[in-house]
Amino acid sequence: MIEARDLRKEYGDFVAVEGSTFSVDRGEVFGVIGPNGAGKTTTLKMLSGLLEPTSGDVSVAGYDVTDTEMRQQLGFLPEESPLYEEMTPLSYLRFFADLYDVPTDVATERMHDTLDELELEHRERKLGDMSKGMKRKVAIARSLINDPDVLVYDEPASGLDPLTTNYVIQFTEQLAREGKTIVFSAHNLYHVETICDRVAIMNEGQIVARGDLEALQDEYGDREYHVYTTVEVPGAVAENGNWRRVVETMDGVEDVRAAAAERGGEVIDIRTEESSLEEVFLNVAESETPGTRYVEEA
Repeated sequence: MIEARDLRKEYGDFVAVEGSTFSVDRGEVFGVIGPNGAGKTTTLKMLSGLLEPTSGDVSVAGYDVTDTEMRQQLGFLPEESPLYEEMTPLSYLRFFADLYDVPTDVATERMHDTLDELELEHRERKLGDMSKGMKRKVAIARSLINDPDVLVYDEPASGLDPLTTNYVIQFTEQLAREGKTIVFSAHNLYHVETICDRVAIMNEGQIVARGDLEALQDEYGDREYHVYTTVEVPGAVAENGNWRRVVETMDGVEDVRAAAAERGGEVIDIRTEESSLEEVFLNVAESETPGTRYVEEA
């Protein structure tokens, strides 16, 4: 659905993005994360046709991003999305529906259905009189007015209160379940971990790690097993009437099981604890430098 190869963007002598190569499958949610200045927003704008790459190729839904037909297949939500504040949500959405040549009856049904799903009631109030959360919902509705197959969302919940943030994330998950292909960037890595199938981690303009969350966890994360036994084994601590030993491998789990059996006891529970995406990201940032990449096989 999205193919990007060797994307590079220069601003004079400054290289904002260098050598980015990745693909996003139909119906997939693909996360792009990294510190400020890593090149995330520049990458998303190149995917959306808003910035022309200095070099490299990118296509969306089979169209080159320079092809105007591509715009019909894509909905873009920038991190900052100023709206026409004298308009109402309905007049604003009608305006964009006209730009996309969406028939009036189709546009009317679509925008009311979307605003219903977003639970936005004040549809005749001026946008300038609305809260940031309400405006963000209108901006999301705008990204869907042409019923695109591909959505590029840059910080969709940026600056919103926790309740509205949770709603926006849930709505994005719903769009994924409906089969939309989504490229998603957020500083809140819990949101990325919750919603994304695969993630690309950027640093200093380059993708330094890429893969599904399990692959990134295996490469850069930590995993440990908390093994609970009915008897004391070497290295265990007492906990709630039983004993707990922490090991890092399944071989270690089997060693604990054998030690418990030798003492007339047994293993009653095994709990796996893994690094969060935030911890994985920090490990990547510390261990990888531009020019060093972990990527899946093509």
